[in-house]
Amino acid sequence: MREFASPATYVAPRTGNLTDDVVRHARSDPDRPMFAVHPVHSPDTWTDVTAGEFHQQVVAVARGLIGAGVGPGDRVALLCSTRFEWTLLDYAIWFAGAVSVPLYDSSPAEQVGAILRDSRADVAVVERLEHRERIGAAASGRDLRRVWCLDDDGLDELVAAGSRIGEDQVDERRRALRPTSLATLVYTSGTTGDPKGCELTHGNFLHEIGSAVHELDLLFEDDASTLLFLPLAHVFARVVQVGAVHMGVRLAHSADVRRLMADLESFAPTFILGVPRVFEKLFTGASQRAAADGRGRLFDRAAEAAIAYSRASDGGRPGRLQRARHVLYDRLVYARLRESLGGRCRYAISGGAPLGERLAHFFRGIGLTVLEGYGLTETTAAVTVNSPDQLKIGTVGRPVGGTAVRVDEDGELLVRGEQVMSSYWNDEVSTRAVLDGAGWLRTGDLGEIDSEGFVRVIGRKQEILVTAGGKVVAPSALEDRIRQHPLVDHCVLVGDGRPFVAALVTLDRDALREWALSVAKPGNGRVSEGDELVRRLHHDPDLRSWIQAAVDEANKTVSRAEAVRRFEILPVEWSEDGGQLTPSLKVKRAAVLKEFAAAVEELYR
Repeated sequence: MREFASPATYVAPRTGNLTDDVVRHARSDPDRPMFAVHPVHSPDTWTDVTAGEFHQQVVAVARGLIGAGVGPGDRVALLCSTRFEWTLLDYAIWFAGAVSVPLYDSSPAEQVGAILRDSRADVAVVERLEHRERIGAAASGRDLRRVWCLDDDGLDELVAAGSRIGEDQVDERRRALRPTSLATLVYTSGTTGDPKGCELTHGNFLHEIGSAVHELDLLFEDDASTLLFLPLAHVFARVVQVGAVHMGVRLAHSADVRRLMADLESFAPTFILGVPRVFEKLFTGASQRAAADGRGRLFDRAAEAAIAYSRASDGGRPGRLQRARHVLYDRLVYARLRESLGGRCRYAISGGAPLGERLAHFFRGIGLTVLEGYGLTETTAAVTVNSPDQLKIGTVGRPVGGTAVRVDEDGELLVRGEQVMSSYWNDEVSTRAVLDGAGWLRTGDLGEIDSEGFVRVIGRKQEILVTAGGKVVAPSALEDRIRQHPLVDHCVLVGDGRPFVAALVTLDRDALREWALSVAKPGNGRVSEGDELVRRLHHDPDLRSWIQAAVDEANKTVSRAEAVRRFEILPVEWSEDGGQLTPSLKVKRAAVLKEFAAAVEELYR
C-alpha cells in the first residue's frame, strides 16, 4: 500500500466564512474591479463591477431573501447558466445564512424534481421562463413557496422584498456562519447511479482555496483574470469562483458556448479552466480552421513539432533543430492560437476526467501549459494538482497541502483532507460506504502514486473490463487516445466477459463535414445537417479506414490482449438530453451499454 501526504500550507480558521472575502475587499479597496459583465445589448464589450458595488448588490439581494422568509440553513435552489447573476446570488444566499442548491440549467425535469425533493428546498431562483416551467413541473405536488425568474425581473422583485430588512439583520445572519456551517449541497453527476447531495461546508471551501492558492500562486498575479464558462453547478467551476473572489482576481462569465471564442478574445484572461472535452474541442477547432484555410498540413506539422518540443523539455533542453522549428511554427501557427484566447493566457486548469498526454504536450508546446488536477464533488474539487513549478504530464499532480492520498490493496485511490465532505445529505448508508472512521474517502477510482508523490488515475473501479480470457483492462486511457482523433466525438470500450475488447464510436459532426468535403464524397457539398451526413457515411469504407487508423495508433500503447479488435461507428450523437452524457460531459457508460446493447452484440458475431 503506497501513501503520500503533503504538509499543510494553510491553517484553517476557527471562525469566519466565505462571505468575509466580499466584505474585506469592499472595505480595503472598494474601487477594485472584481467582475466584468456584458452591458445590456452590447455583447462585445465589458463593464467592470467593483468590489464596493458587488458588496452592495449582494447585501440588497440577501435582504430580499430574508424579507421573503428565507431562514438560516434553508436551502435555495439555483437554476441558471454561467453568468454574473449566478455568483451574485450564490453569495447573497450565504449572506442570508442560507444554503445554495445548484442545478444544471440543462438538467431534465425528472432530475430537477429528485434534487428538489431530496434537498427539501422550498424557494428557487431560475434564469429563464422555460426554467420556471420546468422547475414547477418537477416539483410535482410539492409546492415551491417562491420562484424568482431573472428574465422576468426576478432580481428586482427580490430587492424590493427586502425594503424593510435592515443591513444589520443581514450582517447578523452572515456573521453567524462558521467554518462548520453548511454552505451548499452539490449533487454528484450521476455517472454511476442516482445523484447524491454532498454536504460542503464553508470550511471545506476555505481549506480548498487556501491550499490551492499556495500550489497555483503563479496564476494569481496582480493582473490575473479568468473567464468562467463551465457550469457553476459543477464544483470545479464553483471553487474557481470562490478562489477568484478570495484573491481579488477579475472574473467574467460566458454563458453561450457559441460566443465562447469571441468572449475569450475580447476579455483576454490570464488563465482558464475546463474539462478535457473543452481542450479537445479547442484543438479540433483549430485544426478544422487551418484545413479550411488551406493550412491543414502546416498545422499538422506544427502540432507534431509542439508535442515533440514539450516532450523534449521534460528531459532537459530541446535540441537546436527543435528550437528552430519551434520559433518558426510559433510565428506561423502558435501565436495565432494564443491570440484566439486573448493573447494573455499562459495557463489552463483541467479537471473532471483524464487529459490525454499528447493533448497536454501540444498545449504546453504552443505556450499554454495545462495544469491537470484530480478531485471529486465529495472533495470540494481538487485533492491533487500539477503546479507550474511541479509538473509531470500524464499525472494529475501531487496532493495539495494538508492532503493525503493512498492506494488501497485493490488499487483504489483513497483521500483524506479538510476539503473532504462530512457526509451525503440524508443518506447515511451511502456515506458509510465511502467514508471510514479515520476520514479516508473511497474515490471509486483506480490509480498509482510514484516515488515523488505524483498521482496517476487509471480509471473508474466500476468500469474495469475483464475479458473471457481473464485479461483486466482499464478502458479510459485507450478511450482517451482514440478520442483524440479529430473525427471521433466519443468512444466507449466494451468486452467484459467477452473474447476481446471492442469499441463503440460516435463522430464529431463539424469535423466529419470538413472531412467529407476534403475527400470530395459525392453530394457532400449539399449536406448541411450533421445527422444526415453521419447516417449516410457511417458505413463508408474510407471513413472507416480513418477511424481504423486512430484505433491502430491507440493500440500501439497497449498489449495485444488489451487492444481494440473491432469497432462500430454509431449514426447518433450522444448528449445530455439523450441521456448518454452527464452535464459535465462525462459518458454514462451503463446508459450507453443498455441503449446500444444490440450494437455490442453485433460486434461479437
